Amino acid sequence: MRIALSLLLIALPLAAAKKPTVAQLQVQVKRLTEERDDLKQRLAATEDLQQEAAGAKQARDLARAEADAARKEVDQLRAALKENQGGSDAILNELQEAKQEAEEAKVEAERLRAQNASLLFKANAVPGEGDLVQLSEEIQPARPINLTRATPHLSASGLFKARPKGVVVVQVLVSEKGDVLSARLLQGLPGDSADAKAAGEACVEAAKHLVFDPATSKDGKTRFKVWQGVGFYLD
Repeated sequence: MRIALSLLLIALPLAAAKKPTVAQLQVQVKRLTEERDDLKQRLAATEDLQQEAAGAKQARDLARAEADAARKEVDQLRAALKENQGGSDAILNELQEAKQEAEEAKVEAERLRAQNASLLFKANAVPGEGDLVQLSEEIQPARPINLTRATPHLSASGLFKARPKGVVVVQVLVSEKGDVLSARLLQGLPGDSADAKAAGEACVEAAKHLVFDPATSKDGKTRFKVWQGVGFYLD
């Protein structure tokens, strides 16, 4: 009995040392391949996690920098508000003044618009007897009757100085009856001497004594009031 047991114990290691079969080897290769592929996947996942961690760190650093910049900007705004707090009343007053000026400008614009509409209406309307009109191709201007007799009285300021010479133009308002209602200097003698000024005043005074055939329509049936120029030649 002891001899049989010894033989059995010797036979077991020999059986264990027997070479594996091809099927067993294939199973082992397959298992090792799967373990290798699993390790590769884990390694790739680890690399992805490392990249994500690096990106998260960069995003965190950027967020911190932006937060610091925003904090500085808020501090600057607070300082500016604190500095300008005393001038808030002045800003409100300026705002009220600006609003008032805007309202006044609006009212003035409406007034000018109405005035312009009235002027357009008058310009397009057919002028009647005695209306003030502008000289145009449709209007025959007023013609002075006594121009040669209405002469300006001139004198030199100095004893040996000659009287001023040149052309003076006076603008006169002629009524529909031919009377001069108003006169004003349109072009005086050159220079600003006392003689030139006196010559202009003398011509304006002489123009007030002119008598005209009034301005009329082309057919001569309607007489108008007009502003027109009269020239005086001083020699």
